[in-house]
Amino acid sequence: MTSVPRFSSSDKSRNERPVSAVGNERLRVVTPRGAGTVPFYRSVEERDATGISRIVILLHGRLRDADAYLLSARRALAAASTDPAHTLLLVPQFLATADIPAHDLPADTLHWEWTSWMGGDDACGPAALSSFDVLDAFIAQFADRSRYPALREVVIAGHSGGAQVAHRYAIVGAGCSVPGVQCRYVVANPSSYVYFDSMRPYAHGLLRPADTTACPGVNDWKYGVRRAPRYAASASFDALETRYAASNVIYLLGQQDCDPLHNALDLSCAAAAQGPHRLARGRSYFAYLKARHPRLEHRCWEVAGVGHNGTAMLGSHEGVRALFGAERLANGVDSSTADATD
Repeated sequence: MTSVPRFSSSDKSRNERPVSAVGNERLRVVTPRGAGTVPFYRSVEERDATGISRIVILLHGRLRDADAYLLSARRALAAASTDPAHTLLLVPQFLATADIPAHDLPADTLHWEWTSWMGGDDACGPAALSSFDVLDAFIAQFADRSRYPALREVVIAGHSGGAQVAHRYAIVGAGCSVPGVQCRYVVANPSSYVYFDSMRPYAHGLLRPADTTACPGVNDWKYGVRRAPRYAASASFDALETRYAASNVIYLLGQQDCDPLHNALDLSCAAAAQGPHRLARGRSYFAYLKARHPRLEHRCWEVAGVGHNGTAMLGSHEGVRALFGAERLANGVDSSTADATD
């Protein structure tokens, strides 16, 4: 079973309440285990999407505010030195069980525990499908060159809780294998990462075995590779690590995301073993991967002056470059007017 993150009580009250808005589009996810639908938002209507060359699948944070993330992504795209008509933004929404009656949603709508989708756990209903199954379905549906002949690139990106999904899907997910289409993962300010062995950072970039007596679940999924969820239960993590190290991954770290008591920071012992705050955890994880894979081509870009703010991260020079492969224009994003934060 997935380890349960520990957060402050004040943030719990923000997170554990129905969302204010539900995506206006639906994708049906069908697997041998069953089927269900997922709400999502899109930036371009199908009739206007013939020239799409890039698809960005953006994953919301733990507040499940997909509408805010679409707004933030639109603003980042508008600030990029690229034609927005060639980019399709897709924002899936991983709803909680409480969202279903609150919005009188159909019985076939997939729903999870409040945050279990972050680690790829199966939905509570109507079928036991993983959030990773959902991403497989989005890629299968939209990364289709018969539908978008100009498609060249799929970007799977997330901030905070969404970055946890993007990171873990990059490790265990089916991904995109369409000939001629490149796949890139953008992982911005997650609370934790997947370590492939028992080593953890402790001082000045050094590693030592984690204390499993003080924290028995430190090597369990979603912090390690033991007790992986159903989606990855039969996986060979040696092979998956090799594949992940060869993938195109960009980590974005806000240099001000360094509050060890941030109200949305995972404070569990398994997360704390990775560092005191998100900035330290990201730096340590990147160093850990480079030590294990000297030829690693992942990139880690730090964003000066930005803390745990999704709008500011996505709209930064580094964020725009990571998402769209373009430079940010001088009229950048005003992070005070949008609210993709957690």
